[in-house]
Amino acid sequence: MYLNNTSSSFLPPTLKNAFHQRNKKHSPLCSAFFFLLLHRAAFSLSNKLSEMSVMDQDSGMFKVQQTIGSVLCCKCGVPMPPNAANMCVNCLRSEVDITEGLQKSIQIFYCPECGCYLQPPKTWIKAQWESKELLTFCIKRLKNLNKVKLKNAEFVWTEPHSKRIKVKITVQAEVLNGAVLEQSYPVEYTVRDNLCESCSRFQANPDQWVASVQLRQHVSHRRTFFYLEQLILRHDAASRAIRIQQVDQGIDFFFGNKSHANSFVEFLRKVVPIEYRQDQQLVSHDVKSSLYNYKYTYSVKICPVCREDLICLPSKVASGLGNLGPLVVCTKVSDNITLLDPRTLRCAYLDARQYWRSGFRSALTSRQLVKYLVFDVQAPVGEATVGGQKYALSYVDIARESDIGQLFTVQTHLGHILKPGDQALGYDIYGANVNDDEMEKYRLRVKNGLPEAILIKKCYDEQRERKKGKPRAFTTKKLPMEMDESRGGRVDPEKMENEYEEFLRDLEENPELRFNISLYKNKDYQESETASMTDGEGAPTVPIEELLAELELSEEEEDDNEEDMDE
Repeated sequence: MYLNNTSSSFLPPTLKNAFHQRNKKHSPLCSAFFFLLLHRAAFSLSNKLSEMSVMDQDSGMFKVQQTIGSVLCCKCGVPMPPNAANMCVNCLRSEVDITEGLQKSIQIFYCPECGCYLQPPKTWIKAQWESKELLTFCIKRLKNLNKVKLKNAEFVWTEPHSKRIKVKITVQAEVLNGAVLEQSYPVEYTVRDNLCESCSRFQANPDQWVASVQLRQHVSHRRTFFYLEQLILRHDAASRAIRIQQVDQGIDFFFGNKSHANSFVEFLRKVVPIEYRQDQQLVSHDVKSSLYNYKYTYSVKICPVCREDLICLPSKVASGLGNLGPLVVCTKVSDNITLLDPRTLRCAYLDARQYWRSGFRSALTSRQLVKYLVFDVQAPVGEATVGGQKYALSYVDIARESDIGQLFTVQTHLGHILKPGDQALGYDIYGANVNDDEMEKYRLRVKNGLPEAILIKKCYDEQRERKKGKPRAFTTKKLPMEMDESRGGRVDPEKMENEYEEFLRDLEENPELRFNISLYKNKDYQESETASMTDGEGAPTVPIEELLAELELSEEEEDDNEEDMDE
């Protein structure tokens, strides 16, 4: 085979000169072989130059196209992306097990009475089945998990009665020559029933408590405790109490641990103004180990000032509040006490520390409210909003229901809701026998004398009489309280029922009062379409939108759910 000069016309000048010199010295066969080598080199060089000459139109810079190559596994020869160990994933797992030395099974203890799990050495953690808290607890029980990197953890479904909990753990670690390997493995937890210390003590003797909280309020009604009961249920504050007992003027809470009683007292400090005292009594003493066993008692006293009470402030307290009142009405009791002057619409707030420093009491309470008839309401002369509640200052003509012939013209903060023909509840200062020193001092200082009456709220007795005997649209939950039989049954059931009815009426009338509590739908309630047409303006009620639906499963529904799970 002979190649002339025209055959090499496509070569570059450098390769073309080399080809001519080679062609003069050697035979045509050798020249052809040499030509093929030069042709292949020129072709690869031209491809590389064409790739490098591609311009990125967006950035204006050279763009070199890169391709990811593949290598063969050093053990099985399967093509794979290159890594530091030069082995595929299957061969790498056969050579190295990153889960070696990690726990695959572990035993945990569960208290069936309170639903808590033991966190060694003595801590009991409450967690629901397959909850986030239980998953965290299970992972913390694993040893040597810090040798690898935890990537994921999830529950594997098991029968609840099997006493087994399975968790799928995914870990990651560096193996041969820095290669990273990720592997999943199951962990089985065996659940053993074991009563916690407080439950075992309660099983042996229900009266064997460690700390008790004696909650008291020295007033003639229990409306504060009804409201406080709903707050406790809403926040689940008494879930660790082993027993709750109702006594005269208060409630006793018994706990199996001192820290639980401390947490409950701290909760009370955030919702009502209280002061408390802690006492302890020595139960036993171990001389050899110097261990002391005490019983702790917290005596908690709630502020005796309640909502809708009339107060005559001491002169020092009134001057400290900017010469407020001194005749004021308590409109709200939470961690602060809200006081409103019904004749000027000025308000002030007292915290627990400020109140217990002065310690004043109510001049007239809600037990002394008198019903008035409203004959005339003048246009409001002022408006104010206190704590989300709107008030309007007006002059009204009223008369006692028992003495309609005598009219009074008084100022009131209820000008926005009263109209002629309404009924209102207020304090009869004109004819009341007030046993309060501050009130007597104020009566002597005032030149024009005290007002004849101070109205507190609008009365809806006539509207409620039309719906008497009908169920309400809402219900409330109650704490599992026991009655104190050792004290002769001083709690009157009929009186408590009447006071609870007044509490429910307060919830209907005051939206702010039911803001922090949970109300549930009443299954027995059926809304009547004709009632709203015939009653006209009725008593206030709780809107259906504010009610919660309580979840209750019947035995038939539970059986159906079990059958579906079996299928």
